[in-house]
Amino acid sequence: MDISIIETSGLGDRSYLVADGDTGAVIDPQRDIDRVLELADHRGVRITHVLETHIHNDYVTGGLELARTTDAEYVVAPGDDQLGYQYHAVRDGDTVEVGTFQFRVVHTPGHTQHHVSYALHDSHGTPVAVFTGGSMLHGTTGRTDLLGQEHTEAMSHAQFHSVRKLANELPGEVEVYPTHGFGSFCSSTPASGDSSTIAEQRNTNPALTQDEQTYVDELIAGLSEYPAYYAHMGVINTQGPDPVDLSLPQPVEPAELRRRIDAGEWVIDLRSRTAFAAGHLAGTLGFELSGSFVAYLGWLYTWGAPLTLIGDDHYQILAARRELARIGVDNVTGSAAGDIHTIAENAPLRSYRVADFNDLAETTNTATFTVLDVRRADEYRSSHVTGAMNIPLHELPGRINDVPAGDVWVHCASGYRSSIAASMIDQPHRNVILVDDQFDNAEKLNLTT
Repeated sequence: MDISIIETSGLGDRSYLVADGDTGAVIDPQRDIDRVLELADHRGVRITHVLETHIHNDYVTGGLELARTTDAEYVVAPGDDQLGYQYHAVRDGDTVEVGTFQFRVVHTPGHTQHHVSYALHDSHGTPVAVFTGGSMLHGTTGRTDLLGQEHTEAMSHAQFHSVRKLANELPGEVEVYPTHGFGSFCSSTPASGDSSTIAEQRNTNPALTQDEQTYVDELIAGLSEYPAYYAHMGVINTQGPDPVDLSLPQPVEPAELRRRIDAGEWVIDLRSRTAFAAGHLAGTLGFELSGSFVAYLGWLYTWGAPLTLIGDDHYQILAARRELARIGVDNVTGSAAGDIHTIAENAPLRSYRVADFNDLAETTNTATFTVLDVRRADEYRSSHVTGAMNIPLHELPGRINDVPAGDVWVHCASGYRSSIAASMIDQPHRNVILVDDQFDNAEKLNLTT
């Protein structure tokens, strides 16, 4: 029996293909199911079952479309939700037979109320792995505040007992395969490592090494903000997502691109943060296509608004469209690819300086300026540049006017969030300087409080 990992690094999630011989099952697939189909075809596997650990809040599922495409059984633990499609409902203790192996359903509430894990048993009935979704993660657990603040404490207690249930019922050698925890905002705290076992989790997971109240108190205290687009994912996944469209958006001529920018539409420049800083169309927003691109764009995006993409080439445009489709941003109405001067039809471009914390240190005693820290409030409280103002990136769209005129040095923890923020505040009355540097260097230079 083989377990293949399908990584979605931009969202910090994993999906899985489990196969024995020519029969297989998929757990928690992302919306772009072509990756799963290609893997199954390469392996010579026929997908007979698609299993969901929960109704997802951080991405649009591909489970429904994958089940329809492969004529597989769609396995969901819906609870009280009224799902808008046909599925095989399961509950705690049920088994799902797939060829020579089977999954045992384990109700593990906490991340969501009706969340389940799937314990995988081989042809001899021996448990060999468990797919834990947003329950037991590697060295942590899934966040427990997705149902609202009024439910967070109860869900945190439920999460504690769910993780202990898995640890008590499964042997130590069982491999743990979570969906979240590889950079996902669905993790309550950062996860550790790429692989783990039940035995390792007994020694490292806070739900297994702390008493219940300590675990609950520390989990809740550590919860930070999560992307605003989460509010739409559960609705889409409950109703049933539309089939995915990964085609190249219609090319847009320079005059039409300018009209869209002037009309205040979302026009996103996908090029590197330094290329954007060196020259960009005024009114466009810089979201470098790397790292957590889709999470931050989804966080700031006006849901449902038309969106136009600018990129170095068509491959970059297509890659961005794929990532956007994973969170249901489907209203991509145009694209422009190639040299930015050609895209701008040789009109003047805006630009700003890129610097590091050493440059900031050399400036501190010689000029009047503002330092804008766009990290989360909890990051700012932990340590910040002395005198810096804090406007978390996700709050910036509603607080642009709070940013003073003149020289504004913008930083975050690594340069990615600050590059987005710099593009948002880049206006003629401001001289923006993007700090493209690790925050650790500010601390080494004694710039922090």
